[in-house]
Amino acid sequence: MAGPSDSGPTSSLTPADLAHLVADPTAEQQQAAELAQDVLLPQDMLPGSSEEQMSLREGLRSAGTRTFFILAIIVTLDNLQSSGLAVLAPNIQASYHVTTGAIVFVTGISGGFLVLGIVPMGWLADRLRRAPIIGVATFVFGVMVFCTGLATNIFLFFLARFGAGISQASTATVHGSLLADTYPITLRGRIGAAMGIGAGAATALSPILVGLIATSVGGPNGWRWAFYLLAAPVVFVAFITFRIHEPPRGQFEKIGVLGEVITDTPPAAPSMEAAFERILRIRTIKTVLIAFSAIGFGLFTVPVLGNLYLKQRFHLDAFQRGLIGTIGSLGVLVALPLVGRYYDRLYRTDPTRALSLIGKVVLPVAFLVPIQYFMPTAVLWAVFSVPSVVLLLTAFSMVGPVLTSVAPYRLRGMVTAVGGLYVFFVGATGGAVLAALFDSVFGVRTAVLIIMIPSILIGAFFIIRSAHFIRNDLSLVVVELQEEMEEHKRQEAAPEDIPVLQLSAIDFSYGHVQILFGLSFEVKRGEVLALLGTNGAGKSTALRVAAGLETASRGVVRLNGQDITYTTPEQRSRLGIHLLPGGKGVFGEMTIAENLEMGGFMYRSNRAELRRRTDRVFGLFPALKDRRQERADALSGGQQQMLALAIVMLHDPQVLIIDELSLGLAPIVVQELIGVVEGLKAEGVTLIIVEQSLNVAAAIADRAVFLEKGQLRFEGPIRDLMERDDLARAVFLGGQEPE
Repeated sequence: MAGPSDSGPTSSLTPADLAHLVADPTAEQQQAAELAQDVLLPQDMLPGSSEEQMSLREGLRSAGTRTFFILAIIVTLDNLQSSGLAVLAPNIQASYHVTTGAIVFVTGISGGFLVLGIVPMGWLADRLRRAPIIGVATFVFGVMVFCTGLATNIFLFFLARFGAGISQASTATVHGSLLADTYPITLRGRIGAAMGIGAGAATALSPILVGLIATSVGGPNGWRWAFYLLAAPVVFVAFITFRIHEPPRGQFEKIGVLGEVITDTPPAAPSMEAAFERILRIRTIKTVLIAFSAIGFGLFTVPVLGNLYLKQRFHLDAFQRGLIGTIGSLGVLVALPLVGRYYDRLYRTDPTRALSLIGKVVLPVAFLVPIQYFMPTAVLWAVFSVPSVVLLLTAFSMVGPVLTSVAPYRLRGMVTAVGGLYVFFVGATGGAVLAALFDSVFGVRTAVLIIMIPSILIGAFFIIRSAHFIRNDLSLVVVELQEEMEEHKRQEAAPEDIPVLQLSAIDFSYGHVQILFGLSFEVKRGEVLALLGTNGAGKSTALRVAAGLETASRGVVRLNGQDITYTTPEQRSRLGIHLLPGGKGVFGEMTIAENLEMGGFMYRSNRAELRRRTDRVFGLFPALKDRRQERADALSGGQQQMLALAIVMLHDPQVLIIDELSLGLAPIVVQELIGVVEGLKAEGVTLIIVEQSLNVAAAIADRAVFLEKGQLRFEGPIRDLMERDDLARAVFLGGQEPE
């Protein structure tokens, strides 16, 4: 931080230079943005690189096997019925007498139903204990699987799959978050592979199992017994899930980077919208999600299309189709342990190559599928299905470790939810719609080729591209953990000096244009802080980040030492942070009294409390009391500013943030507002004020923060800023001339 004696880069600039920078900051901002985007720490500083290499057995023994085996069983049972659905699709079609397009759509879109459950599941996973979430969801899933067999028509079948899809969401979201916090980073590839083996075993076993059940029972309703029998073990496992231990969140990242698991003031509960915005600003995650969305177009629909193709082209029954599906999946059981081990070893030495490996694994599928669908016999078709299934399931098994590695540890549930939203909604739903359309027009084989080839090529390209970002994103994880440790030590050493509001290492961009670059400042209780700087310096953006109206791509916001980075403006308002934005802040066609009533809408059920608060603000602004029945647009600009401030004061703000207090107001009105601010300060209200007039700032502020092009150039007492001619001139060049 720049102190009073720091000369900084602006000290040698003339007023003409400063005017040029104010007028044309774009080139320097872009250059600074490029530098800020690339934070590349040495490999040995990244999470997981310093962990001791261990076998999967050793890792499971050290952290406990219960979580792993219970979740693996759930994944296996989940995939047993999912894979069975594809094999039984022709039988279900015959039972309900529906078209091929209809059954492809209903069975293919079943994965898309996950979308309705993954976001709430992810949100809950970041707030609550995860074992009960998984237990309840698994129980509901078992009931819905049973109801799938009971369905008497295609509509009821659709509803049963709807319920199963929503409850399945815990597998796609909560499992990954829990596993990442339970087992060391160096095991994540093998843990993901092991879960993939469970899925692969189910994929291999399910076709022959459900085909055998359907064939053994016989008749048009033989397929129903497959779902009846699969539902029972799901319900049983749901009850033992509640015994899973809840691990500390982010413990292995903290141990790897900090050497210990620190426990601070529990952070405020993350909001869904702030989490979404923060997650999609992480370049590795965003690019990987685009990739797997594209791959999902084929992954969720081709199994159904493949079974329909086997029946139409080779006239195979359910058992024969199941046998081919089993053969096609057996290779996964051999390949995944090798790939998981290799991924973990590669990740420890070079995460870029580890992620690029996933894209290279996917790429050959685009060339294997056309060969497979032109094979003259079912045996050859099955032979060429093996490498495609192996490569795709291997890639999907590794995506979980990638996402959990670069995600903020407090948002792992939402990261997997966002991943599921992209993959299952865009991929499964989009693929189901296209599959039904192309099948009805071109037939099964052409539909497969049209969907599969471009989706695989696009997916592989984006995965390989995302590898360029992972080192940077892992480095940012380290930087944020180090900042958390520094703040932890500071709070332990001087708990009485914890600032009311703190912004630490904030980066923020509008699209590709970065506005804030590692911005850090704080305000103490009862203090008035002036936020100054040139036009376009990022002052208003910094206020919006503090108030929760914008979500930073990096950095932390704290209130009284508590992390509130992922909270909404509404949550921050309840916690005591209120922003009075620049410009019009009142309803012009309403009276003063009506404006205050609207401002106090949250107190509408307690009229006495609303009246008490209204009387209090009239005491602060007596000029408004006598005109309470006048329309707000009849007031002068200064009086409207007072009314806007009065509306904010209804809520007894702990931190009051004011953007452009005196802009465009007459000096006499400004003096009156200064008096109001001094009164608020006397009451102990903490204030942050963006102000263009240095004279006004000097009259009301204890300290000042000076920004230039989104970076901190000065922080200290306001009187020290007044002595810095270079910065003082920059303030005036950016706004009003000195009075």
